[in-house]
Amino acid sequence: MTTTANICIIIAAVLPVVCASIAKGRGFGKRRREGGFDNHDPRGWLAGLGGYQARANAAQANSFEALPLFFAGVLAAQQMHGDQARIDQLAMAFVAIRIVYIGLYIGDQPALRSLVWTAGLACSIALFFV
Repeated sequence: MTTTANICIIIAAVLPVVCASIAKGRGFGKRRREGGFDNHDPRGWLAGLGGYQARANAAQANSFEALPLFFAGVLAAQQMHGDQARIDQLAMAFVAIRIVYIGLYIGDQPALRSLVWTAGLACSIALFFV
């Protein structure tokens, strides 16, 4: 049975791809010699970015780092037959928090971003105690 929490797993897994698209966006459609995205050396190209693009790339990395604990939390809560409504609420909260987090990261709001990151972590940990 598909649950809201399972759909949140998919959404959370796509968020790093959204961040990568934002980071690479200005480089698409340009030739490499004109500073366009370099698919031959994408990590090297990304390392040379600055501003919001560099922050979007960092948000991508952090989004990948947040996935294992969230995935494990959802799956453990469901395996332990926790209250599905509560699991769904925590999963939706995690996704919403991560979207806000990405916006704050790209928007260069480090203090608020760290606070929001902590809230996302708390959601993932709370899933183990549902």
